[in-house]
Amino acid sequence: MASQHGAPPVFNNKVIAWIDYRLPIFSYIEKEYHHFPTPRNFNYFWNFGAIATVMLVLMIVTGIVLAMNYQPNSELAFDSVERIMRDVPSGWMMRYMHMTGASFFFVAVYIHIFRGLYYGSYKAPRELLWILGVVILLLMMATAFLGYVLPWGQMSFWGATVITNLFSAIPLVGESVVTWLWGGFAVDNPTLNRFFALHYLLPFIIVAVVALHVVALHVHGSNNPLGIDPKGPQDTVPFHPYYTMKDGFGLTIFMIIYAGFVFFAPNLLGEPVNYVPANPLVTPNEIVPEWYLLPFYAILRAIPDKLGGVIAMFGSIAVLFVLPWLDTSRVRSCTFRPIYKWFVFVLVIDALVLGYCGAHSPDAVLDLGLIKVPLLAVARVGTLYYFFHFLVLLPVLGKIERPLPMPPSIADAVLKKKAV
Repeated sequence: MASQHGAPPVFNNKVIAWIDYRLPIFSYIEKEYHHFPTPRNFNYFWNFGAIATVMLVLMIVTGIVLAMNYQPNSELAFDSVERIMRDVPSGWMMRYMHMTGASFFFVAVYIHIFRGLYYGSYKAPRELLWILGVVILLLMMATAFLGYVLPWGQMSFWGATVITNLFSAIPLVGESVVTWLWGGFAVDNPTLNRFFALHYLLPFIIVAVVALHVVALHVHGSNNPLGIDPKGPQDTVPFHPYYTMKDGFGLTIFMIIYAGFVFFAPNLLGEPVNYVPANPLVTPNEIVPEWYLLPFYAILRAIPDKLGGVIAMFGSIAVLFVLPWLDTSRVRSCTFRPIYKWFVFVLVIDALVLGYCGAHSPDAVLDLGLIKVPLLAVARVGTLYYFFHFLVLLPVLGKIERPLPMPPSIADAVLKKKAV
C-alpha cells in the first residue's frame, strides 16, 4: 500500500482496492488506526482500553461455545455445567476462561476508569465519551450478575433471590417488577430462562456501545497524562506502529497473568458454595456477589432502610454520569493538582475497604488489636466518604486548589524529561 500523509490511501492489492472503492472500510482503518495522530506521551495506563476490548471479544467467543452445551432449565442447568467440565472436549478450559475472564475484564475496566479519574479524561470536550464508558460499566455489571446465576449453584440461586428482591423496594410498582423478573412468584425455571436470554444478548449491546465509545474517542482524540491538547505534529505520533506495539506488549503481560489464573487458580476468585446444586430450602451462611460488585453491595447494606440502600447503590453509579460537571478545576490531569491527586488514591482505598466490607457479614468485627470496629460502621463511613468525594470535595477543591505550572506543549515536556 502506498499513500501520502493526508491523502486518500492507495491499496496495491486489487481485491482490497475494489472493495474499498465501494465500501471504504480499509480507508477508515488506515485513517483511524494507522495514521491517527496520538499524543506522544502515553503511559502504560493507556493499554487497558485495548486490553478491555480483547477481553470483551474473548468473553463473547467463550460464551457462545458454552451456550452450545448449556441447558437453561432449573432441573438440568447444574448438571449441564458439570457435563461441560467433564465430557465436552476442552469444556473445562472454555468455562474457566469465561469464568476467570469476567474478573479480568473488570480488572481492566476498573484500571481504565481509575486512569480516567486521575488524568481527567472525563472533562470537556470528552463528556459524552465518559458517559458512554459508564453505560458500558452498567451493562457489564448487569451481564455479570445474570451470568453468575446460570450455573444454578447455591450462591447463584440465592444471589438471584436477594438481588432481584431489591426491586420490591420501589414504591407502587416494586412487587410487580420482581414478579416480572422472576416470571412467576419465586426464582425458578422461568427466571433462569430470562436470565440466560439476557446474558446472551447484553454482550452484543456492549459491543455496540463500545463502538460508539471508540467513535466518540476519535472525534477529539485521546486525553494524555499531561491533560493538555496537542498543539501540532510535534506533539503526536501515528497510532501504528508506536501504540500498537505498546498495547501489544501490555496485552501480552496481562494475558500471561490471566492464563496463570485460568490454568493454576481458576477458582481463587469464585465461591466454593456455588459447586453445590441450588436448594431453595437451604440458605448459605453468607450470600455475597462476585468481588467486582462487592463495593456496591457494601453501600447497599450500609443504609439501614431498604429503599435508601437501593437508592444509594444506584446513586453510586449515577454520580459518575455527572462527574464532568462536578469537577470545577480548570486543569484536567492530577499531575498538576498537588492536593486532589492524593484524594484520588484515598478514593481507591475507600473502594477496596468497601469491597472488604461487602465480602463479610454486616455483624462481623474488624479486629485491629486494641480496637475492634464493627464492619457495618466501617461500611457506613466508606459510603459517606464515597459520596463526599464526588459531591463535596471535588467541586470545592476545584475552586480553591492552585494548580502547578503546566508545560507549553506535550513535546516540550517529553523532550525536557528526556534531557533530564
